[in-house]
Amino acid sequence: MDEKAGIRGGAGDNRGVAYLGTVLGVWAHPDDETYLTGGLMARATFNGERVVIAMATKGEAGSPDPERWPPDEIAKIREQELIGALDAVGVVELLKLGYRDGECQNVDVEDAVGKIAGIIEAVQPDTVLTFPPDGMTGHLDHQAVARWTTEAFDQAAKPGAKLYFAAITPELLEEMPENVRAMVFLEGWPKTTAREFLAIDFEVPEDLMKQKQRAIRCHASQVTPFFEAFGEEMLLSFNHAELFRLGLEKH
Repeated sequence: MDEKAGIRGGAGDNRGVAYLGTVLGVWAHPDDETYLTGGLMARATFNGERVVIAMATKGEAGSPDPERWPPDEIAKIREQELIGALDAVGVVELLKLGYRDGECQNVDVEDAVGKIAGIIEAVQPDTVLTFPPDGMTGHLDHQAVARWTTEAFDQAAKPGAKLYFAAITPELLEEMPENVRAMVFLEGWPKTTAREFLAIDFEVPEDLMKQKQRAIRCHASQVTPFFEAFGEEMLLSFNHAELFRLGLEKH
């Protein structure tokens, strides 16, 4: 894998496409995987590469409208939304860590690291994708998943494997209106990464963007309030780039 991925081109165009090999994504809540890696997952599965998603929670704390999405049903709803979203980008392998939404910071770290290390040993990924240490949005669940994954990668990854942290550039952040940022990020977040420090800089091409948008729409309980507040076209337009910086490389 080249440190500077610079991935470009459509689904069937391999010119300039970095080799990601077997990909493992480790995320906190259903929809994290789609926003941050929907295009990369679609690219990888189109090229016959294996993609495995490990999800820490069912997103059971994420009901924006209790009448439309009852809290006692939201875990099941979001699980089905996740399955649909992964299907939209060709991913068939989903692993569940079984922790509760909003409580990841209270999980026994050794238990969580052990689970993820076991997944890494079983899957043998070339590429692991997850949150940066600050969680990107400031969410404590994101930060916990980043800590677990980093430690598990250090323990269990094979030589040559790389761990990447999701990133956002100042330019991409600037595209987002203030009211959208307020709905996505906690105050003081995100911390941006200059473009020259990116290891994966993927501008999702039109063909893969259609797949990614279908996947985003699958997360109806989460995106419907955004669509109603800002319009579907505007929200989808902010998801054209998938950016990562290199976290660790196993030697």
